[in-house]
Formats: sequence, C-alpha cells, structure tokens
Amino acid sequence: MFEWLTDGPGKHFRQPKPGSPTYLGGFDREGRPKRPGQKSSQGDEDDDDDGKTLAEKSGGDDAPPESLIPFPQNPSYVSLPVLDESMREEIYKRVMVQRKTVKTVSAELSVDMNRVGAVVRLKGVEKQWIKEGKPLAKPYAKAVLGMLPKTSYDLEKDNPHESINDLPVHPATVRQIFHPTSESRSFTRTDAATVFNPGLLPADGRIPHPELIEVARERSAGLSRDERIQRQHERLRKDEEARIAAETRLRAREEKTVKKILPEDLGGHGGRWEWRFRDIRVEDVGKDGRSSTGTGWRYGVPHEDRKRGQVKIPIEVRS
Repeated sequence: MFEWLTDGPGKHFRQPKPGSPTYLGGFDREGRPKRPGQKSSQGDEDDDDDGKTLAEKSGGDDAPPESLIPFPQNPSYVSLPVLDESMREEIYKRVMVQRKTVKTVSAELSVDMNRVGAVVRLKGVEKQWIKEGKPLAKPYAKAVLGMLPKTSYDLEKDNPHESINDLPVHPATVRQIFHPTSESRSFTRTDAATVFNPGLLPADGRIPHPELIEVARERSAGLSRDERIQRQHERLRKDEEARIAAETRLRAREEKTVKKILPEDLGGHGGRWEWRFRDIRVEDVGKDGRSSTGTGWRYGVPHEDRKRGQVKIPIEVRS
C-alpha cells in the first residue's frame, strides 16, 4: 500500500490536480496517465514516427489522464461531461437577454433543448435566490465540478457538449410490422412512417433539429458561409412566426371551448379558485374508443397485436 501511494497511481490521488477529474482507471501500474493507443497494463505505449510516446506528446506524466472510466472493473461505464458555470451563464444570457429561442441556442452551442430549458429555469432560480439574499452551496458545486469532466464555453472554437439530433423513439414504431412491397417500388422513410401510422412524420421531420439537414446540404452544394447563415436565419424567423401563429390559434380555440367562472363572478364566495367547464360528448372517443379527442384516451389501450387470435402476417400485397 505504501509503494502504491508513493511510486504508483496513488501519488496522483494524494495531491490531485485541480480542475480535472482523477479516476482510478486513468493510470497504469507505474502511475503514468493512460493515453489512447496504450498497449498493455504494464505501461507499454505505442511509439510514433518521431520516437515519442503518446504520453510525451500529450504533455508527459504531468498531463491529466484522458481516461473517463471511474471504475476500472466496469469499463462500460464512462463519465460524461457536464456544463460548467461559463457555459450555463452563456445559455442563460442568450435565452433571457438576447431573447433567442431554445431551439436556436441548442443548435449554436450543441446542447440538447431539454438541457437548455433546464439550465434557464435553474439559473433563474439561482438569480432569484441571490436577489433575495439566500445562501448558495457554492463550495459543494465547486467540489462536484472538480470531480467531473466539464464542457466550457469557448468563443474562439466550437466545443460541442452532446449529440442534439438523436431521433426520439415514437410509440407507434415499437411494434413489429410485416409490410410486403413490390421490388420495383422505391420504399422511402416517408413510406415507412406511413406504415407505422398514417399521420407519423418521417425520421427527417421528427428529429429535434431538421434544419441542420438543410445546412449540411447547402454546405455540400458549395454555398458560402455568409449565404448559409443568411438562409438559416430566414428559416428560423419563419419557424418562429409559424410557432407564434399556432400558439395564438390554439389559445383562441381554448377560450371558445372553455367556460371560466372567476371568484368575483360568484360574489366573492368562490374562494381563490378558478372554475373551468368544457362540454364532453361520449361520441368523441370514436367507434374503437381510441380517438385522441375523447376523454380518457391517454390512459391507453393494449395494441391489437398483443391479443390472441389476431392475424399478424400480411394477407395482401400493395403495389
């Protein structure tokens, strides 16, 4: 144990370097930081053409290890980076001060839209606490961030945090479907979406940032950077106008279908509650009882393919 603490990996844990995580799986048996391309557990490393090891090119033994495996016996578990304070402040500034949309900030900083929304809400709470004079757990946050890899905001270069265009799993696509089609017919993603559900959009339309596909196409077409940025801003402006118009129509429709009774309408005897009434019809559930316009549809009905006696193989071929 004494040898491990003085000459082995343990010396890095007695006095860890600030600002970067120090994991057990980041060092070999001789206490040298592991690098990509390291061959064996005895500390042998691949040499390049200049005769230098990868550790020497990365800054020697004093450089922080690049291994993000905190548990050596579980190499499948990798510690993922978190947003540091500079990145969180930049997200809050762009959304609340510069009045950019969450979707735009997500595409600019390569941070998922759900994470952007969470950062904005939590930073709002933090600033409200500071305004009210409430104490913050700054030492605890600093200690936790010191043990995790971080994504910092860099104005000069892009520093992507995570993948922002992963395709979410739609409930209509979890079923196994046997759909025959002719060999001479081109079967596209739109056709596949229609097979699962007639109203389901294809994969290109269900990803969080479909506009990035157009950006990649314009880059492949050889358009200049200024022209690509101008077209992107125009697309974002049209999307924002369409979103605002849709929200306005939805709000107007809700006001027409919902009858509100305020406390002052009851002569002050209604307490502090607001009563809302909406007309409900039994026929709204449809013939099969699965219509989304009916009451209680969200509680779900088992799929037909889970029932006995259902024909699960194709009985016709559509050309």
